Amino acid sequence: MEIEGNNWKELLGQDKEKAYRLLVSAYAEKVYNTCYRLTFHEEDAEDLTQEIFTAIYLSIDSYKGDSKLSTWIYSLTVNKAKEFIRYKLRDKRSASSTFSLDWLKESTGYDASDENNPLDEVIQKERLELLFAAIEELPDNQRIAYSLNKLDGLSYGEVAESMDISLSSVESLLFRAKQNLKKSLEKKLKD
Repeated sequence: MEIEGNNWKELLGQDKEKAYRLLVSAYAEKVYNTCYRLTFHEEDAEDLTQEIFTAIYLSIDSYKGDSKLSTWIYSLTVNKAKEFIRYKLRDKRSASSTFSLDWLKESTGYDASDENNPLDEVIQKERLELLFAAIEELPDNQRIAYSLNKLDGLSYGEVAESMDISLSSVESLLFRAKQNLKKSLEKKLKD
């Protein structure tokens, strides 16, 4: 559910608590999913989500309505996640997901169905774990841009606004991320 910025701003002026509850119910899952895709760890994503909504509550009056409310929230999410990633010593974790191999081909250009091995559930899960391990190895800005665009479905413009970078920078980051993922996956699958 997308909340209109101006309607929400009006509600915020009338009832801050109600506006905040509405915001949490509309965006908690999206914020959690974004955090998970950037950290690859459930507990970290939960902690970050809680921290982000605390920050939103504390800075709720700073929303000016200049951008979409969802973009403002993604921007806060990305900034908090970047801080978290920068300062946390992360263990190597494997990620699992229910994404399909079609998604893998569409988002990276790598076609796992070209392999001669039969694709069963175990192989698919293993390949997805390799994909998420490859995503985790991307440089921070590539990983964030890629995750926001390919996993969260944000447009290039929304990614640019959320990351506070130019549209051409987003295009460049996504191009390099796809190239790096394809190379990494080809190497990992050969090993």
